[in-house]
Amino acid sequence: MLVRLIRAHLGPYTRPIALVVLLQLVQTLATLYLPALNADIIDDGVVKGDTGYILRVGGVMVAVTLLQICCAIGAVYFGSRTAMALGRDIRAAVFDRVQSFSSRELGRFGAPSLITRGTNDIQQVQMLCLMAFTIMASAPIMCVGGVLMALDQDVPLSGLLLVIVPVLGVVVALILRRMRPLFRGVQERIDTVNRVLREQITGIRVIRAFVRDRHERERFDEANHALMDVSLRAGRLMALMFPSVMLVVNVAGAAVVWFAGHRIDSGDMRIGALTAFLAYLMQILMAVMMATFMFMMVPRAEVCAERVQEVLDTETSVRPPADPVPLPAAATAATAAGRRGTTGRLLELDGVEFRYPGAEEPVLRDISLLARPGETTAVIGSTGSGKSTLLGLVPRLFDPTAGSVRVDGVDVRRLDPAELARTIGLVPQKPYLFSGTVASNLRYGRPDATDEELWRALETAQARDFVAELAEGLEAPIAQGGGNVSGGQRQRLAIARALVGRPAIYLFDDSFSALDYATDARLRAALADETGEATVVIVAQRVATIRHADRIVVLDEGRVVGTGTHPELMAGNPTYREIVLSQLSEEEAA
Repeated sequence: MLVRLIRAHLGPYTRPIALVVLLQLVQTLATLYLPALNADIIDDGVVKGDTGYILRVGGVMVAVTLLQICCAIGAVYFGSRTAMALGRDIRAAVFDRVQSFSSRELGRFGAPSLITRGTNDIQQVQMLCLMAFTIMASAPIMCVGGVLMALDQDVPLSGLLLVIVPVLGVVVALILRRMRPLFRGVQERIDTVNRVLREQITGIRVIRAFVRDRHERERFDEANHALMDVSLRAGRLMALMFPSVMLVVNVAGAAVVWFAGHRIDSGDMRIGALTAFLAYLMQILMAVMMATFMFMMVPRAEVCAERVQEVLDTETSVRPPADPVPLPAAATAATAAGRRGTTGRLLELDGVEFRYPGAEEPVLRDISLLARPGETTAVIGSTGSGKSTLLGLVPRLFDPTAGSVRVDGVDVRRLDPAELARTIGLVPQKPYLFSGTVASNLRYGRPDATDEELWRALETAQARDFVAELAEGLEAPIAQGGGNVSGGQRQRLAIARALVGRPAIYLFDDSFSALDYATDARLRAALADETGEATVVIVAQRVATIRHADRIVVLDEGRVVGTGTHPELMAGNPTYREIVLSQLSEEEAA
């Protein structure tokens, strides 16, 4: 999985990679040449007392060293740029894939896990590639070249390498074998810490309101200690790696000196050859140590690559059509009543069913609903009856498992996603504002909207007064999630954002719940003029919000149990009557 992920994203960087390999080759060959030059200085210069030879060969060594330094700098530079570019491309790919996910896929992974996969996991893969370009590329060249140069110095003594290198390989393999499952545990526990921390930051008001500080502290401590425990176990293995390798290296060095001393004493080997052989032995073992350092990162990077690739391999359940069908043309004009806005579209749900994966029962079953242009259609029902799920089917936050959702007779699954998004203005149940300004948030509805259009949308949404009171007005800062404005202000800004887009279909998912009754009434009166002949669908818990709707659809346990106006449903629908009388008296409901 790691090789597959890297190979898929390194295609555009073949030239820089080839240049890195070339520079590493030259640098490594220069490094291997230096001990041979040093041996020549000892045997032919120092032993013979030839100062001129020492200076000449020393000058060559200086030139070779400068070449080595320049190649090393170039290899690190291009290797680092390529590794950083790889990380950037993988992050972009993950972001694009997550943006295409429906609510089903987002719920499957969860926000904390997706954040970890898009940051920490990709960083581990990026660091592995950086180490591969800057260290690992030279290790095999160094190892093979060191063996050949050692053989050139003394063949019998090189037989020690047949014992030293396999022993070192076995030690490293045994340790790495136990590392992989530990690193998987580390990444999973990072997910857990992110999830707990995210919940606690988001729900800090609830925690304090119910005085659950100690409980949440204990919950975080538990997740934190679990991460620490598995990290310590992985760290102990990593700490064992270098002492084990150094033990083999030092024993090997002692063995070389022992056997080489006997060969020098017998005249079969020169002193310079011993120093060169020791240098090559250290270079071979250093190459193995560099590879070891890389292999220490491989298990964790492999686990991270699997997690990243899992996101990239996940196909969204809401797929764009291969051959999208355009909507019929719709005019934009003022109506005879003097209303402003885009001409609406006929919205129809026919025999819709929706079932979450693995659920025993569907959330919605056999839903048929008609919302006409110029009318307000309301959906009401008890908690858990499927109101928000029904509304989410229209903009394709997820697709129905049976039946169809049609706009002007065209199934939404056959529409281009961009055209569907322009046609629909959704105000979600939990309105979310992005960090930026009031204007930047409102222009999510339409990027080219003028300031005048923004103020008009704010006025309709009953938000003009509080925005005008801000020192910067439309340029007033908005914190992430809208944390620096109240719940009611956040809802009104979200409504204004939808109005700026002037869509043909407005979907209000319990979007007036945080408003007082007076503001709610003023807002609905202003909407009636602003939405013009658009199609309006309102999901609400509050009866006062929807009692004057042209059509009210009553949901109960995922089924439509009644459709009509408020007086009709009060007279003949027990479910609706029960909901109304739980909020209003008999006289108020009449």
